[in-house]
Amino acid sequence: MSTSRFALFVDLENCGAKAATLNNILEKVKIRGDILLGKVYGYTDRFSDLKEVLLSNTFTVVPSIRYGFAQKNNADIMLVIDALEVAYTNPLIDSFCIVSGDSDYTPLVGRLKSMGKFVLGISRSEVASSIFINACNEFQFLESVSSVSRDKRSRKTQSKDEPLDDAGLNKLLEGILSEQTDEDEMYASELKGVLLRLRPDFNEKSFGCASFGKLLYKLASKFGTIKVKNDNYNVMVSLNADAPEESAGKKQLTQDTWRSAFTEQLQHYKDDGFERINPSILKADIQASYPDFSERSIGFKRFSDVLKQMEKEHLLTLEMDEQKNMLVKML
Repeated sequence: MSTSRFALFVDLENCGAKAATLNNILEKVKIRGDILLGKVYGYTDRFSDLKEVLLSNTFTVVPSIRYGFAQKNNADIMLVIDALEVAYTNPLIDSFCIVSGDSDYTPLVGRLKSMGKFVLGISRSEVASSIFINACNEFQFLESVSSVSRDKRSRKTQSKDEPLDDAGLNKLLEGILSEQTDEDEMYASELKGVLLRLRPDFNEKSFGCASFGKLLYKLASKFGTIKVKNDNYNVMVSLNADAPEESAGKKQLTQDTWRSAFTEQLQHYKDDGFERINPSILKADIQASYPDFSERSIGFKRFSDVLKQMEKEHLLTLEMDEQKNMLVKML
């Protein structure tokens, strides 16, 4: 099986990245393939928290030197030139990830696709252009890439220097399997390859198993959330559809409890460095945590009515972007 080989270009001004957010982006891309080249644009001292992440992932940094009003355009042009240079001169790279939502990059996406390259776009919903979104082969909102649920948050913010335990490894494997869009299952060898991209220090022997296959059977038996089977001497791994839902015992939102749940979710975004988000992101994350959520169950007809009520109670502010789309601003 072939593995995608990515060039990753990050517009720091547009994504407003923090270290945890950039790590989440890297995880998302590494699940899809190897990152052969990484470059960030617009680096300034306010991004100093990113130094360890950038160095450990061998990023090339293009600093931002403020001079006049054209500086932002200069960074955009440099990104386009560098991406095209890689596309024409590095035949190993077959996939590109552009972390920006600027519509100015749409012609670049078109040229890359015409060369047979796969293009993954990632951006904050606040600045994501619908033109850029539709131009990409695949697009992810940065808020969705960042950790949302408490379980994901604890897994993703675990220090890379800390050894994984059985529960942490099982959660990591669940995350990898849940990202598979083409197939419901993976070869164990392919799964191990993805795992090693995320955690180069992984070794099944540190979990008391002589082989990766035995470790998978151990985790499947212990937690029941993944399923392992033999198929013509190949070990196949998938999520266990019969596993009990984590949210089964979770309280449902009521007219008395919905405010605290929404406020907590908004705080997660704020902690991750987001100032504004698209309402659809908020609704999707609430439904992920509370699958039975509906506006009517808490006394509203539309989701916009929920947001307007929160604005009246000074829990958030509603704004409109240039395209007259509603945005939620965290307070």
